[in-house]
Amino acid sequence: MTMKPEACESEYDFVLVLRGISEATEEVESALFEVGCDDATISVRSGCVYLTFSRSAPSYKDAVLSAVRDVRKAGHGIEVLRVDDCNLVTQADIARRIGRTRQLVQQYINGTRGPGGFPPPACHIAERAPLWYWCEVSYWMSQNGIVKEQVAREATEVAIINCLLDMSYQQDIYPELAQELFHELLED
Repeated sequence: MTMKPEACESEYDFVLVLRGISEATEEVESALFEVGCDDATISVRSGCVYLTFSRSAPSYKDAVLSAVRDVRKAGHGIEVLRVDDCNLVTQADIARRIGRTRQLVQQYINGTRGPGGFPPPACHIAERAPLWYWCEVSYWMSQNGIVKEQVAREATEVAIINCLLDMSYQQDIYPELAQELFHELLED
């Protein structure tokens, strides 16, 4: 009989923004605790209810997905709106995330340092403060040995999870429009 090796678990910190509730009542806290969110702290700021997790799992993705599943089991109309990790970043955000200067990041952007081919901005292209997708930037950086591949993988996981959570949210608000656009854009 061969034993299957258990995956090595690490602790991951992340924040889930909730929808469907506007305050952290004792009833809501109890419901979340009972379904497995005992590794999270519930808070309210600027009208948003959110959970700050410190969860053990084999990977970041597994930690986030298990937390989303647990929240969904709580009832009380509670849903996860998104993982609070913005995919849109400024040049200063990029520098902060990689622990380097903005000047170095500017050199990566304009191609005077690094291999060239830095991802183009995602939006505000014509303005003074363009924004980039962190998942694209971190992928480029991982491909060029600037950050670990795990950083890019986790950025991409969060971007996809948030995209799917947002799609679910939009379907709840405008189901017919969401269905129409889904068929128009994604089905051949």
